[in-house]
Amino acid sequence: MPWEHGLQEFKVMIKKDEIFKIGIFNKPHGVKGEVSFTFTDDIFDRVDCEYLVCLLDGIFVPFFIEEYRFRSDTTALVKLEGVDTAEKARMFTNVEVYFPKKYVEQDDETEDIPTWNFFIGFKVKDVRHGDLGEIVAVDDSTMNVLFAIEKDGEELLLPAHEEFICKLDKKKRLLTVDVPDGLL
Repeated sequence: MPWEHGLQEFKVMIKKDEIFKIGIFNKPHGVKGEVSFTFTDDIFDRVDCEYLVCLLDGIFVPFFIEEYRFRSDTTALVKLEGVDTAEKARMFTNVEVYFPKKYVEQDDETEDIPTWNFFIGFKVKDVRHGDLGEIVAVDDSTMNVLFAIEKDGEELLLPAHEEFICKLDKKKRLLTVDVPDGLL
C-alpha cells in the first residue's frame, strides 16, 4: 500500500479541515522516484514544513519531502522520502496534494491568503446579515472563484473576492465579510 511509506510518527488521523489542497501529483519523472507536481500555491516553498499530505485511498497520509526543484511557476519535481523508484512513484499518479493549515496559521508575518481552498471549514459572517454558514467547498472552475457555503442544508454561492473580506480570524476560523446587498 502506498501509505506504508508515510510518516510513521503520525499517530492521529489527519482531518480534512486541518489541511487545504495545493495541487496534484501528475506522473513519475525519471527512474529515481521523482514525481511531477502541478501546484496552485507554492506555500510548500514559502513556509517551513517538511512534509506534504497526500490523499491515498480516501486517507490523508503525510510524506516527508526529500527535495524538490521548480520546473515552472506552476510545476515542480518532488522527491518524497521512501519513494526511490519509478514504480513506487507511479502510485502517486493523479494523487491530490494538501498542506497543513497549522503551519500557515503559525506564520503570522504572512497576511497573504495561500489559496481560496484554505478557507474550507471556516464560518462566514456578514456584517449586516449575520451568520451565513460554513465554507464547504471552493469552485474555481471559472474565472470567478466561488465559496460554497452551507447552512441548515441550504447552499449559498458567494464570490471569493478580497474586497468583500473585512476580517480574518485564523484561530477562530472565522471570515467576516461585507457583501453587497444584491449578492445575498
